[in-house]
Amino acid sequence: MADYQIIRRGNTWVAQVEARGRAVLRNPYINRGTAFTEEQRGQLDLLGLLPPEVLSIDDQLSRVYTRLQEQPSDLDKYTFLNNLFDRNWVLYHRLLRDHLEELLPIVSNPTVGEAVRKYSQRFLRPLGVFCDIDHSADIVPALLSYGRSADDVDLVIVTDSESVLGLGDQGVGGIAVAVSKMVLYTAVAGIHPVRVLPVVLDTGSDNAALVAEPGYLGLRHGRVRGERYDAFISEFVQAVKLVFPNAMIHWEDFAADTAHRVFYGYRDKALSYNDDIQGTATVITAALINAMRQTGGRLSDQRIVFHGAGPAAIGAAALIEKLMVAQGTPAEETKRRFWVLNSGGLVTESSEAREYQQLYARPDAESTNWVLNKPGVVELEDVVRYVNPTVVIGRSSVPGAFSKDVVEHMCATVEHPILLPFSQPAEVSEGSIADLMRWSAGKALVASTVASSPIEIDGVLRTFHRAQNVLVFPGVGLGAMAAHPTRISRAAMLKVAQATAEFVTDTTLGAPLLPATGQLREVAVSVAEALLRFTVSEGTAQVGLEPGLAAIHTMQWNPQYPELELL
Repeated sequence: MADYQIIRRGNTWVAQVEARGRAVLRNPYINRGTAFTEEQRGQLDLLGLLPPEVLSIDDQLSRVYTRLQEQPSDLDKYTFLNNLFDRNWVLYHRLLRDHLEELLPIVSNPTVGEAVRKYSQRFLRPLGVFCDIDHSADIVPALLSYGRSADDVDLVIVTDSESVLGLGDQGVGGIAVAVSKMVLYTAVAGIHPVRVLPVVLDTGSDNAALVAEPGYLGLRHGRVRGERYDAFISEFVQAVKLVFPNAMIHWEDFAADTAHRVFYGYRDKALSYNDDIQGTATVITAALINAMRQTGGRLSDQRIVFHGAGPAAIGAAALIEKLMVAQGTPAEETKRRFWVLNSGGLVTESSEAREYQQLYARPDAESTNWVLNKPGVVELEDVVRYVNPTVVIGRSSVPGAFSKDVVEHMCATVEHPILLPFSQPAEVSEGSIADLMRWSAGKALVASTVASSPIEIDGVLRTFHRAQNVLVFPGVGLGAMAAHPTRISRAAMLKVAQATAEFVTDTTLGAPLLPATGQLREVAVSVAEALLRFTVSEGTAQVGLEPGLAAIHTMQWNPQYPELELL
């Protein structure tokens, strides 16, 4: 066997260790450094390899947290945390769990974006699996080389890095995003990290500057597309099903058209979840549910504009539609409530648009007589002026698209306009919360993917909880592990959206539209239970309700050193 194996025996995690001496200290999965007891040091041939003092994990935690605070920048903190992971993964996860709210922006957005850009220059211990299209025959051996058996992996997080965090094509560096998702599955949902596998599919990069860097570690050619790319994806899916037959594939940061084609092409062939499509749609829908609670309005009465028409936006529109129908709106009426703009302007029956965008095409005659700011192109300000929307959702990555004119016009026609700038990072956000609140004189209901400090409005301090997919995907993963569903349907994700929204109990106008970061773990359990209950009820779960509910709680891992079993 390998130098070690981490197994679960009942409700206890056990580290079976064959390694001895320095090999133990070099392995972050079994190393506990100064926390090894005197007896364990003798058994593992560590005598003389560690200082004599024996520390508890709490003592170690205090020390590493102090050192973390000494780091001069967020990127340095990110690197410090990665180095800790490379030495002692239990201590890393304990630190992250105990300081999740503080460290979330470090291990996730926005700091991880900078880490992705500098991945090759700051390369540390390789983590995850690297599969490249020039060696596609090696996918199965690559997955096997990670040392996990068929029953050991429940989640495979995979990216091809073409559309990373609003940064575009980042080549092999996208593995850092997959790793970020992995640690959040653990920190938020308590999923043991040995059961999650991050993967990057390197098909080349069209980021010429990146590929030209002397230290770049990925394939040094342009992105492979077309039939060869599709065959590579097919080989990867088949390899995952062969090597890890019980795993859910979490698709991450694929370009818009690819994400749509791959997700919908494989969701009935392999258990799949796409965070950019399903996760974002769910967070948007949860925010709208709570906005309706605050205003007392009905979704079916809203005029909803999407600025940006990628799969995330269209997925959100479809999920909102499903909620409208569930609330009693006839299905044939729902699409009339949406106006969708892509890079060419309003999507109409005759405009050039992708097939999935045409689902929400407006009649050509609707805008024929509009006086446009730019002749021939129906832009956001034109739609706002003529449609008088109640909701505007940003997924465009066009900075400042929610202009003062847009906000002021909405306030003149709607008592409490709902503005959801959902592009990130801050440099590409459609509008800052501070500007939107100032221009609306505090009337707007706002949620954003960019964090904001509290803002005082008319003597009242308003808080804004950040819109982030970590509200959704950890619980979905936990629920999928418990239910083993054959698929995760749109109806199931609607239940997830409702479960997420229910964590906001304050329905006062201007209250946050989404749960706080401090509620993430509770939200994850609720989401997992909602997914389990629905998949059981629709017949897609392969586990019964009571065993599934029990599994949700017994599967959650508390970061502590496992029992040692010496081999």
